[in-house]
Amino acid sequence: MLNQPSPLDLTFQALADPTRRALVERLVRGPASVSELAQPLQMSLPAVMQHLAMLESSGLVRSEKVGRVRTCRIDAAQLSLAEQWINQRRMEWVSRLDRLGQYLETLKDEDGEES
Repeated sequence: MLNQPSPLDLTFQALADPTRRALVERLVRGPASVSELAQPLQMSLPAVMQHLAMLESSGLVRSEKVGRVRTCRIDAAQLSLAEQWINQRRMEWVSRLDRLGQYLETLKDEDGEES
């Protein structure tokens, strides 16, 4: 099997950069043209395009070109995969902490009986 990154790996790699997270945050509010997305950023349009290309390759963003305008939109399904992965980890840790709490209660009860 080749060492191809999974869609989840690509999603987290894309979200690791603060500029790409800012682009995602903007696109969550609705579709936007590349020039709209670039406007608040302190970087060149080609640099913004590179960030958008990474977001597209991860599946987080989709774009279409009509005439001379490229419009980008978020792909909520890909964000949902990352959310599910994070929630599964959180549930595992909550379960572990609950079991630890129960164990500590049994120790506390045992100490109380001996006194």
